[in-house]
Amino acid sequence: MESQTVFIILIIAVTAAVTVLLRAFPFLLFSTGKKCPEVISYIGKVLSPAAIAMLVIYCFCSVYRDKTFASGGFGIPELAGSITVIVLHWWKKNPLLSIICGTTVYMLILQNFF
Repeated sequence: MESQTVFIILIIAVTAAVTVLLRAFPFLLFSTGKKCPEVISYIGKVLSPAAIAMLVIYCFCSVYRDKTFASGGFGIPELAGSITVIVLHWWKKNPLLSIICGTTVYMLILQNFF
């Protein structure tokens, strides 16, 4: 085999091994049957809403940062996608459906109108 091919195969193998170890680490650490520490439970409760809040801020950041008419959109794609996510999540209580549909609405409006 060519040395570049071997190098690429080794990179893929190391990446796969590290990924498997990182995924298995929590199960190995907490598999003794004892209760999960309070700090870990707290982080589990708080981290998801914090990540969603960060994504919302990131989504609307460009609307306020680029206040020029040349940028187009004026926040309409972001607002439509956000409203779609809120309404679908309130109605169906399915986060995956809400995120996929909100992203689709956002991209359709952005690609077809702006």
